[in-house]
Amino acid sequence: MPEPITSEPFIDENLLVLRNIKKYYPLTSGFLRREAGMVKAVDGVDLTVRRGETLGLVGESGCGKSTLGRVILKLEEPTEGEIAFAGQNLVGMPRKALHTIRRRMQIIFQDPYSSLNPRQTAGRTIGEGLQIHNVGTPAERKERVRYLLEVVGLQADDLNHYPHEFSGGQRQRIGIARALALQPELIICDEPLSALDVSIQAQIINLLQDLQEQNRLTYLFISHDLSVVRHISDRIAVMYLGCLVELAEKRELFDQPLHPYTQALLQAIPAPDPVAARKPRHIVHDPSTQPTLHGCRFEPRCPQAISPCKTARPPLVEYSSNHWVRCFQYFDPAGNLN
Repeated sequence: MPEPITSEPFIDENLLVLRNIKKYYPLTSGFLRREAGMVKAVDGVDLTVRRGETLGLVGESGCGKSTLGRVILKLEEPTEGEIAFAGQNLVGMPRKALHTIRRRMQIIFQDPYSSLNPRQTAGRTIGEGLQIHNVGTPAERKERVRYLLEVVGLQADDLNHYPHEFSGGQRQRIGIARALALQPELIICDEPLSALDVSIQAQIINLLQDLQEQNRLTYLFISHDLSVVRHISDRIAVMYLGCLVELAEKRELFDQPLHPYTQALLQAIPAPDPVAARKPRHIVHDPSTQPTLHGCRFEPRCPQAISPCKTARPPLVEYSSNHWVRCFQYFDPAGNLN
């Protein structure tokens, strides 16, 4: 088993620590499929998730949020970087050891329709992890499944029903029960509400919060809906084109957003009062505009871009207490924080 990462001491409250995580996909061209470039889906992410918290991860579609979640669970191998879960480095961990630790990390998928096998009953879907990890006897596993169905708001007898017999919200509850089956410590919630009606979304949010309190769970909640993230999260990380651009406590991020991209996202939240005046913040340029090779990823679209943004990538720095930002406008000409 790999040794724990020792470049910096771990704090007990940190359940998950990511260091310089990168995930690149090769671009090929021609008959021989030669490599012609790289898609940098995740590009140098450093992030810490504390035990018992809900960390919201937001950004527009295609920014790499879901890819980062899959890399954390080792559903995809990182191109570079270190993933430490409870002090153990998962990168390079032998398959047998990784199989054991997977019980402690689970995922709730985005689409409740495609994430369930239509040929398996709800009971078999929820109990499959228990069987793979050889937890309990068949009778004990069945009883555990019945219990989990009731925990997520379904009937115990629903274990014999197939996915097509459930609504979208009920299917997502089955997905939540499956994630809970092995009593994990960390659950990656990969946009679990995006395919559901608004009324069902509220029910699922309340269910997730209740389960977190009862089972001392830690969530990485991935979403593009800032209003939902504001309700459920303790801290929020903002991601753009594979990079984290801002990280802060929930209230701090909404009260004082620092990065121009975060400011634009918050301005885009629909106002509940249709007559309320709101000053629009426009992001310039088309989102398909390619960033400069060595500059800030957001520079082609940024209304506040300055000359260093074209030639260098700003670091992620702690501008104020527990409020991190990646933007040159907070540095003076000498490279010091303003």
